[in-house]
Amino acid sequence: MPYKEREIEKKYHSIGEVAQQFKVAPSLIRYWEGEFDIIRPKKDRKGNRRYTKDDIQKIRYIYHLVKEKGYTLDGAREVIAQGKDQGFDKVQAVQKLQEIKDFLIKIREGINTQSGA
Repeated sequence: MPYKEREIEKKYHSIGEVAQQFKVAPSLIRYWEGEFDIIRPKKDRKGNRRYTKDDIQKIRYIYHLVKEKGYTLDGAREVIAQGKDQGFDKVQAVQKLQEIKDFLIKIREGINTQSGA
């Protein structure tokens, strides 16, 4: 079996990278940071925000509540305050399933190109 190099995962992401991942403006991420206590990115000496995977998962949950489910900010805050971690777990599960689906599609495309289909 040929050696496959592992992808290098970044430990920290900039606000621009996070905003691009969710297709929103960086100002929205900064705004949510002020509105929701669960988002607390580290800041470097210059004051630039550095988001971890955990921070991005929390933003994904807020994005899901506000943009996909249609909650108001107060409603989303209430859901988070009530500790409905089940919703957070569901968002993580859906994200993981999407990654698996993308991986399987890549494999299928690779098999089709090798077989000449």
